Amino acid sequence: MSELTWWRGAVIYQIYPRSLLDTNGDGVGDLRGIITKLDYIASLNVDAIWISPFFKSPMADFGYDISDYREIDPLFGSMQDFDELIEKAHQRGIKVIIDQVLSHTSDQHAWFIESRESRTNPKADWYVWADPREDGTPPNNWLAIFGGCAWEWEPRRQQYYLHNFLRSQPDINFHNPDVRQAVLDNVEFWLKKGVDGFRLDAITFCFHDELLRDNPAKPKEKRQGRGFSEDNPYAYQYHYYNNDRPQTIQFIEALRQLINRYPGTVTLGEVSAEDSLAVMAAYTKGDDRLHMAYSFELLTDDYSAAYIRQTVEALENSIGDGWPCWAIGNHDVQRVASRWGRGKQTSDMAKMLNAMLCSLRGSVCSYQGEELGLTEVPIEFHELQDPFGKTFWPMFKGRDGCRTPMPWEQYADFSGFSQVSPWLPIAAAHRALAVDLQEADCHSVLHGYRQFLAWRKCYPALITSEIEFLDAPEPLLVFVRKLGEQKLLVCFNLLDAETQLSLTGLKLQQELAGHGLKTAHRQGDSLIFSAYASFYALLA
Repeated sequence: MSELTWWRGAVIYQIYPRSLLDTNGDGVGDLRGIITKLDYIASLNVDAIWISPFFKSPMADFGYDISDYREIDPLFGSMQDFDELIEKAHQRGIKVIIDQVLSHTSDQHAWFIESRESRTNPKADWYVWADPREDGTPPNNWLAIFGGCAWEWEPRRQQYYLHNFLRSQPDINFHNPDVRQAVLDNVEFWLKKGVDGFRLDAITFCFHDELLRDNPAKPKEKRQGRGFSEDNPYAYQYHYYNNDRPQTIQFIEALRQLINRYPGTVTLGEVSAEDSLAVMAAYTKGDDRLHMAYSFELLTDDYSAAYIRQTVEALENSIGDGWPCWAIGNHDVQRVASRWGRGKQTSDMAKMLNAMLCSLRGSVCSYQGEELGLTEVPIEFHELQDPFGKTFWPMFKGRDGCRTPMPWEQYADFSGFSQVSPWLPIAAAHRALAVDLQEADCHSVLHGYRQFLAWRKCYPALITSEIEFLDAPEPLLVFVRKLGEQKLLVCFNLLDAETQLSLTGLKLQQELAGHGLKTAHRQGDSLIFSAYASFYALLA
């Protein structure tokens, strides 16, 4: 790929900096930890890293509540550390993408501190303020994702302010042009620093309905999905008026104009909406919007060949010239090995899932630890850090189980992550998956991850081509990637039971080896798949 389009089909390794490596002995990972592990990351054959927030923050939501967009929080290091990280990542051919949390700030941000003081100060209209109803109640029925009402009373102004997440994360008023320009200025600060792109957190939440209309109720049978259940009343509404408003695309277009002044940089939007696939398509169509977007559609409990096919095809049918990015894990959902493995996860399953993700049309976000096959860590209430989990315990145990520190050494104190007790516990099960142990085992998930990504680079059809699904019985996921005259047949057995696929109507030219996966074998006119087996071949 050219330097300008490197992101098409790229594998982006997500780093949750709190949990990668602690180098200063405080139990929390830091920027120098990332620098220390750049050789390891380069060895994975990924194209870029995406670093979750490291900006100055009171850490109520662990960095997604920013109090200064242009400062590094001392917990993670210094601006000098970040400059060194950029330089050394680029020396290794690794692009650097950073999080930008644009829709809201911390309540400790200077903008909000000024805005809340009065209704007449210079930043009075920089946040979403509204008068109470006649009876003193909030202006409408909007709910916060993290629980309860989305409005918080501020006695200084005798008004409510909007927060779609924690009450300490007030929403910025994007209807104010001065706010939009200030946001773009903050983005450009990091472009001038040399970053290669931005993952745009909660990008669908930037604008709100200025009429403050009530969200309509959602029928009981439609409340599941997008990571929400009836444990959370947020699932009881269609969020038409506090999410994905029409003006968002106009702001995205302004953002893209800025990005285009820095050739080779890229935008990746996180989409959470009532119809996420349609929004992904709308946000990435043409050359004046986001370069790519991902949603929570493959971050759910749903796991079947039919579901994956339906999800990908639905997006392909609507995205036009837009470009998708797929993820099966991140810092907000249960580890995929546990979520889809459901107690039956094996190293073969982990290898297969990584290969499946990286064989779909689009770019890929691969969450740290997926190259090891890490499972979800059970977290006791007294160990809980996540405010989301604290609110909804015990029905929802929060996001800490996927955020635990990386296990680097099986027998070292705290698995080599830190010299002191870390911010979240390291599970005994993760010691058995430690990097040093897997480095010594040529059949490990880690070696399989490296081998597959190196092999993938040899087949451009797996990176940028079209995708066409073929009918196959569960649990087989079967599709063809086409690039010019080259056609690649790609097959995965998603479960641990033997199954077979008829080759009738398919003309195999050459079976492809070298990918390091457990492989199906031919028997007459059929392919026989053992548990979690895969198959790649060129078609005539």
